[in-house]
Amino acid sequence: MHLEWARPGVLRVTGHAFEFAALVAAARFVAESAPSDIPEESLEQLRHVLSDYDTQARHLRDLPPPDGA
Repeated sequence: MHLEWARPGVLRVTGHAFEFAALVAAARFVAESAPSDIPEESLEQLRHVLSDYDTQARHLRDLPPPDGA
């Protein structure tokens, strides 16, 4: 995985699909079965991020794969 600043407050992340899958799976686990001491606002932010990820993943499936894939 590679992280770099795109601009202040915005990261550009380059990683393998399995790395993103692991992060998303962990986030879904927390969003669905979080302990009661996690603030609801934090869970809502996490759910929003997961929703954005799902939207972008659907969009990505509609695009042709990069050359060589």
